[in-house]
Amino acid sequence: MKHILITGGAGFIGSNLTEYFLGKGYRVTCLDNFATGHRYNIQPFLTHENYQLIEGDIRDFETCQKAVQGVDYVLHQAALGSVPRSIKDPQTSNEVNVTGFLNMLTAARDEKVHRFVYAASSSTYGDSENLPKVEDIIGKPLSPYAITKYVNELYADIFSKTYGMSCIGLRYFNVFGRRQDPNEAYAAVIPLFVKQFMNHESPVINGTGDYSRDFTYIDNVIQMNELTMLTENPGAINTVYNTAVGDRTTLNDLIGYLKNYLSAYDPQIASVEVIHGPNRQGDIPHSLATIEKAKQLLGYQPTHTIDKGLKEAVKWYWENLK
Repeated sequence: MKHILITGGAGFIGSNLTEYFLGKGYRVTCLDNFATGHRYNIQPFLTHENYQLIEGDIRDFETCQKAVQGVDYVLHQAALGSVPRSIKDPQTSNEVNVTGFLNMLTAARDEKVHRFVYAASSSTYGDSENLPKVEDIIGKPLSPYAITKYVNELYADIFSKTYGMSCIGLRYFNVFGRRQDPNEAYAAVIPLFVKQFMNHESPVINGTGDYSRDFTYIDNVIQMNELTMLTENPGAINTVYNTAVGDRTTLNDLIGYLKNYLSAYDPQIASVEVIHGPNRQGDIPHSLATIEKAKQLLGYQPTHTIDKGLKEAVKWYWENLK
């Protein structure tokens, strides 16, 4: 039985990965300090015979050492996300996302973990205006958060070259889906809009609504984590991959989708007005990934387009937020 450590395992992505890999027969250890993760996300797993919870912080090296003991794979999801959060408090973002990452990387190296897969970010593309985003063409970062995620890639590259580690980064593009928290201070746009529509409150769009994103459903992200964790193709290791669907949706179009799907549950939502506010500092106008590298080297085939993913997400929110 292979053993996976999932850092940030009580968070949105981490808890979905946990559920999936427990279902596949893996032994799973979760490391989380519950700064942004939630105990209710992992409640169903606590009695599972192959599940272990370590409550601790990746900023503490001894905790990282304890967490990697006997582990075959690390899926490193723990981080302080959000561009606005990093602008407000760059020091804490750096401590968690850089120091914490280096702690985990070093502990995994010392334990001789077979594969270290980590959550990178599309924010690394920064001010590059190239569309679609290709892995080897990036610009200058536009936020402290983006800097921290790029530093992760640099450290992983150095550790692979210097210590012979097997590291793969996944540049997540606007991941959404079940268990994504609409109530946290820096909630992502989709769960936030869903909650506001369900409460008949007007969502606020930053700017004109023409900004676009490559919204990526959680099941596509799970697939990429599994493919990169298990690949033994030498050409597919020690690199980074766009983790996306390869299509972009404007915020105005996103509002249209959400109104349409939510109105099937509550017709009044169709008449909820939308408010436009100023653009958000540190935001890039457009984000669209090419996923050709992941297709060619890993056999990646996204299962969920934006509309299919939103239908499933809306159903989950309606059943769990009401």
